[in-house]
Amino acid sequence: MEQVDCVVIGAGVVGMACARALALSGREVIVIEKESMPGSEISARNSGVIHAGIYYPHNSLKAELCVKGKELLYQYCQGHAVPYNNCGKLIVATTAAEEKTLEDIKQRAIRNGVDDLCYLSASEIKDREPELHATKALYSPSTGIIDVHNLILAFQGDLENHGGMIAFNTPVTGGEVNDQGIILHTGGESPMTLQAKTVINAAGLHAPALAGSLTHFPKDCVPALFYAKGNYFSLSGKAPFSNLIYPVPEAAGLGVHVTLDMEGQIRFGPDVEWVETLDYEVSPDRSKPFYEAIRRYWPDLKDGTLTPDYSGIRPKLQAPGDPAVDFVIQDKKTHGILGLTNLFGIESPGLTASMAIAEKVLTLNT
Repeated sequence: MEQVDCVVIGAGVVGMACARALALSGREVIVIEKESMPGSEISARNSGVIHAGIYYPHNSLKAELCVKGKELLYQYCQGHAVPYNNCGKLIVATTAAEEKTLEDIKQRAIRNGVDDLCYLSASEIKDREPELHATKALYSPSTGIIDVHNLILAFQGDLENHGGMIAFNTPVTGGEVNDQGIILHTGGESPMTLQAKTVINAAGLHAPALAGSLTHFPKDCVPALFYAKGNYFSLSGKAPFSNLIYPVPEAAGLGVHVTLDMEGQIRFGPDVEWVETLDYEVSPDRSKPFYEAIRRYWPDLKDGTLTPDYSGIRPKLQAPGDPAVDFVIQDKKTHGILGLTNLFGIESPGLTASMAIAEKVLTLNT
């Protein structure tokens, strides 16, 4: 059995941020990833938005780590040539009731330390986005988009430059926890057994199942996980918007919004579709509610211009219809296992918060 210092399970953006932080602190780090390349699941299938930290409950991990992570991420991109665009976003109201919701959103943002939001009137909205129909909007200047693939590659480069390594095509098949450390069994072409002093479970959609597969891990510390699929549709033709456009939030998500990629291509989404399995196919039949939702703020959207694009699946810790649940960063204080940190329910704003999550994980393991 091979003795190792730190093992990070999962090479998504959060796992790679954690591995990088541990390696930079002088720890020996191995990342175990079941896929053939980093960032193959949640990280490859989100909108690539750098969130401001507006919506999340005050004093939640999501609020704290999003606001801190946003600043860390912009600084990192500037220092490591990771492509990004601080394009800003508009949260739009189309009715009087939604205008009241905007004020609630602004006050929550202020409590979270996001104090740069400003109101735009209907005429100011038209000046900025002529195609947009809205009676009022909140403008968030610190929201942006990022090239997620290049961010992960930059994290990988930092990790490897500080002696870390990644074992791809290496699924964790089980393990156990004991007084000597955490034992992990892996599969793939070169199965191995590792005994690690520190293990970071950053397996995303598979994190609870992985924790539950460890012999002697307390089963009452394994949360239930629910899959909330988010579908995206792309727009054919010229992009009508230069900002990200968000409606007021809806249950379990932020509504069907306008996202931009680094090339300026527009996509709409994600919606919320609760599913039982990891199915990433986007059904053309879902376009009807997309047209209806988008036409509330862009009435001139033409029929036949939306095309199924891609989907992602959020690792939700709440059942359909239940209130939102915060990130869970679980260590010995909760489960009693020295050296094991579980990251559960790291959905949006996980990308934005990734470097702040890594800082917290490093503190817990120092």
